[in-house]
Amino acid sequence: MNFTEQEILSALAAFIWPFIRISSMFISIPVFSVKSLPAKIRLIAALLITLVAVPLLPAPPNVAIFSYEGFMVTVQQIAIGLSTGFILQMVFAVMVVGGQSIAFSMGLGFASMVDPATGIQVPVVAQVFVVSSSLVFLGVNGHLLLIEMLVESFHTLPVAVVGLSLDNLWSIIIWSSQIFAAGVLLALPVLATLLFVNISFGVAARAAPQLQIFGVGFPITIMLGMVLIWVSISSTLDVFSDVLSDGFRLINKLLKL
Repeated sequence: MNFTEQEILSALAAFIWPFIRISSMFISIPVFSVKSLPAKIRLIAALLITLVAVPLLPAPPNVAIFSYEGFMVTVQQIAIGLSTGFILQMVFAVMVVGGQSIAFSMGLGFASMVDPATGIQVPVVAQVFVVSSSLVFLGVNGHLLLIEMLVESFHTLPVAVVGLSLDNLWSIIIWSSQIFAAGVLLALPVLATLLFVNISFGVAARAAPQLQIFGVGFPITIMLGMVLIWVSISSTLDVFSDVLSDGFRLINKLLKL
């Protein structure tokens, strides 16, 4: 069998552009983008998903790969893949912000460890929230839902020079405010309780300075904070589930599903 150069390039385009969109998603998707997961595993997963999805996808545009238009198509596929995973990264950042706020208020801000997802130092309380939210994300098959949405996006947002617009990027930037709003909402019950406890210690120290209330209050604040985290963990995960649903709705909007 003889194949022309155009046929080879067309077959390559039908595979390479979906592969770029899917592999870009694996770079930014939570849980699977951690540094402890080898890049080979993510590459193989993206390759297998692409091999299964390519026969079901519409024909690629009649654009030469090695051209300016082909370069712009590649940029669009990278932007789409990264944006879908980045939105969910912002959802997980809500848990980090909430956990940091609680840790600082209960005096555990100094107890930190390296976050495997970002490689930066975060309080241990935030790590507990991140691990819990990761289990929820995997438990509801959020990763499978994101992969399904990305594959469906090839029909609603096909491979082309035109993809995400500036309005889509602005909507992602505006939605990033959820990181702080939902993070404060998540930590608010614990913060409010610890605030009243610290006010009580302040009043007691003012009334009886010789009691050294703050020396006793530090371990009490830590113990009370741990109890409050244990009591409120269910409501914390409920807030995470709501933000996760909002994140998926934003992805639906971006991918025009």
